Amino acid sequence: MHTLHFIVLCPFLFALFVPLLYKYLTPRVHTGWFVLLVPITLFLYLLRFVPRISEGNNLLRSVPWMPSFNFDFTLYLDGLGLIFGLLITGIGALVILYSIYYMSKHTEALHNFYVYLLLFMGAMLGVVFSDNILLLYVFWELTSISSFLLIAYWYQRERSRYGAQKSMMITIFGGLSMLAGFIMLSMITGTYSIRDMISHVGDITSDSLFIPAMILILLGAFTKSAQFPFSIWLPGAMEAPTPISAYLHSATMVKAGIYLVARFTPVFGGEAEWFWLVSGIGLVTLLYGSLNAVKQTDLKALLAYSTISQLGLIMSLFGVGSAALYFTGSDESSVYAVAVLAAVFHLINHSTFKGALFMVVGIIDHETGTRDIRKLGGLMQIMPVSFTLALIGAFSMAGLPPFNGFLSKEMFFTAMLDASKMSIFNMDTLGALFPAVAWVASVFTFIYCLVLVFKTFRGKYKPERLDKKPHEAPLGMLIPPIVLASLVVGIFFFPNALSKYFLQPASHAVLPGLPENVFAKKISAWHGFNPELIMTVGVVLFGILLYRSRKSWVGLLRRYPEPLTLNSFYALGLERGEEGSRFLTEKYMTGSIRDYIVYTFGFLTLLAGGALLVSNRLSFSSVNNAPITLFEGAIAVALLTASFAVLFAKTRMASIIALGGIGYLVSILFVIFRAPDLALTQMVIETVTTVLFLLCYYHLPKFPKAAGRMPFKPLNLIISLGVGATVTLFALASNGNRMFEPISSYYKNSYELAGAKNIVNAILVDFRGIDTMMEISVLSIAALGVFTLIKLNLDRGGKNEETK
Repeated sequence: MHTLHFIVLCPFLFALFVPLLYKYLTPRVHTGWFVLLVPITLFLYLLRFVPRISEGNNLLRSVPWMPSFNFDFTLYLDGLGLIFGLLITGIGALVILYSIYYMSKHTEALHNFYVYLLLFMGAMLGVVFSDNILLLYVFWELTSISSFLLIAYWYQRERSRYGAQKSMMITIFGGLSMLAGFIMLSMITGTYSIRDMISHVGDITSDSLFIPAMILILLGAFTKSAQFPFSIWLPGAMEAPTPISAYLHSATMVKAGIYLVARFTPVFGGEAEWFWLVSGIGLVTLLYGSLNAVKQTDLKALLAYSTISQLGLIMSLFGVGSAALYFTGSDESSVYAVAVLAAVFHLINHSTFKGALFMVVGIIDHETGTRDIRKLGGLMQIMPVSFTLALIGAFSMAGLPPFNGFLSKEMFFTAMLDASKMSIFNMDTLGALFPAVAWVASVFTFIYCLVLVFKTFRGKYKPERLDKKPHEAPLGMLIPPIVLASLVVGIFFFPNALSKYFLQPASHAVLPGLPENVFAKKISAWHGFNPELIMTVGVVLFGILLYRSRKSWVGLLRRYPEPLTLNSFYALGLERGEEGSRFLTEKYMTGSIRDYIVYTFGFLTLLAGGALLVSNRLSFSSVNNAPITLFEGAIAVALLTASFAVLFAKTRMASIIALGGIGYLVSILFVIFRAPDLALTQMVIETVTTVLFLLCYYHLPKFPKAAGRMPFKPLNLIISLGVGATVTLFALASNGNRMFEPISSYYKNSYELAGAKNIVNAILVDFRGIDTMMEISVLSIAALGVFTLIKLNLDRGGKNEETK
């Protein structure tokens, strides 16, 4: 096992021991202290690769998995994967430390919590390190399943179950769409490797499957990263415990779609369709999330919509940056490549300030018993440390100095202004929308950041509305957000160290066709008086003005008709889908065996018979057939006569005798064809079957005399003739379209191969000996089961008699 494989599999392996640790150590020690060792170890180990990756020495490791299908366990570590790996393990370590103080070891099922968390951590590491697209898909769906379990952790709550169901349905839909896109890419390129696909970009863009593959893969990315209109699952997922929200919905799971877009930008970037879909959907999501965040009264709901908004910002930057591939080889590419650098930068910044904010909100909920902004206020003096952390995180998200969000927000404005000046992709007419939407969304972002801080910590203290008497959180719960808040401030003062070792290698992985010096842009807080500064000043001024008059206009946002919301459409779709499936099921699940046989045989006739006719394989040759003798013809006529007798018999006895006659006539055919063993077997089975039929029907009521003749049912005739014709035509077609030598020629040498003079015995005992042994085992097990049931019934009957 290679190093990268150990990193990915370590969380899965450790998850096996969590139940044992919980069972034997929980009364004395919180299980999280042992789980904490996993992300810390992996984080420190990944740090060892930073110098190597920053020098451009990427790591590739592969282990054969299914070589016949060209499916290897191939992992690849470059600048982009390293950033995500450090976020997954670093934020994961802080979240687990936070959960040790947040999750009670006495009332919570911690073994489930940490098993699900480790499964998710391993799945996310697998997603960001996978080079094989099928392997990536396996881990991708594992993230959906493990996040479903985490969101539904408090499964006793109806809203938790509903939120988990919604997230899983939407993300699984996107995952299946993504898989279809992956299959199309593999059909075009003949490979499952992402690196190899990048070298076949010309073949991909010229193929007719280019657009379908791109749209399907983007569906996977948009659903996972909560882009419009799939963003409705993220607010519902806030029903999970706060540590889960801080981990999944700020730093990791919701970034998986961002990662997918970044990883496949070298494949699809430089094309107008990719540019407009990624940047356009990103900007719409940015505006949608910021508008909805302003009107929320629940702190976690506010953070949920703010996360949607920030994800849209990052997505739009990757879309704008993809235009650099259109200008590959020219100086103009460096102008738009900066957008990718800004996207990676804001991705890191968002993980730091949003993780801190989620943890602070969890502290507020934990210490006051509520997240309702209308009940909160005046907590600044009571919880000063939490207030300071909230201030740092919120002002960074608002894009104010001296916090890291200010730097990436300024780069975001620069990218949008540069995009408006593009001369391609019809940007000369629509480009002005980019900076306009970015500025308006930033204004509302500034407003909800002010709401988050001042409506919670300033104002009048309302102890009568709180479920608990608030106090500052314990030190252990404060350490994780303090670490993240320190990074928020530290990155602002030392952004270029981060850029050299992390941002530039990751940006080069997204745009590998550009020179590395394109991304060597110095990041600073001051650029002089420029349009970006004017936009920032406008955001602050208009934001303060609108915040102070918020009561007069926020009601307008809440007046949007509820039936026209995305959640209403989702709920209506679920309801109509359930009604439709129930109606359809009631139509065909009638409880009648006859109906089920009609469905089965009718489908067989239409599908198999239709395929036979369409494929033009219906041919028959009688050249090599043996002649039909008088005896064989007479037996065939007798078989037909007996078959009609079964249909038209007026008593069950006559029908059973005619059915038995068919079996005995078949055994005579075996005798004529010189297969005495088969004839003997057929006669024994037919005798036993006939006796059993007679025994069963003896206890059934007789045909009523008043019933007369059975009614004629045309559908029965059609189905029976269709099945008979289909089977007959298939037999004739297979006999007339032999693509290979018949297998019977191999068994002719049974004496030399198995020492047996009887071919049938040799097949059953030697060539298919294991199969025959398994069939005998199945019959033996069934016989034991029947005997056990009879024995149990007899014993129970005896006991009942004794009690009487």
